[in-house]
Amino acid sequence: MKFARNVYILAGLWGFIVLVPIFWLVDISGHHYAPPAAYPQFFYGFLFVAMAWQLAFLIIGSNPARFRPLMIATIVEKFGFVGVVAVLYAQARIPAIEAQAGIPDFILGMLFIVAFAKTRGAGAPLT
Repeated sequence: MKFARNVYILAGLWGFIVLVPIFWLVDISGHHYAPPAAYPQFFYGFLFVAMAWQLAFLIIGSNPARFRPLMIATIVEKFGFVGVVAVLYAQARIPAIEAQAGIPDFILGMLFIVAFAKTRGAGAPLT
């Protein structure tokens, strides 16, 4: 249980650390692609959805046995991004340097699978 708790709390904190600065990097991301100002609903919408997942990771970390079913969605969330990056790279639509952005999510996805397996049979404590 301690492993799952630590993995999910670490994932949530890591996500906040990585995502929050992006709110102020609108100009930088606009150098390589269409500027986010051209589609602010997607840019900021993505960031807030991603921030909501970081909060979910922290909630799962607070009581992994209780929130074990939600771990399945977190695994899909991580490997969904990894899959998208892998396909785009395979189609030569993104360079290798950008495909590397999937590495942390791949590692966290694998850790989420281990955490899910380690919490099997752990009943949700009554709170």
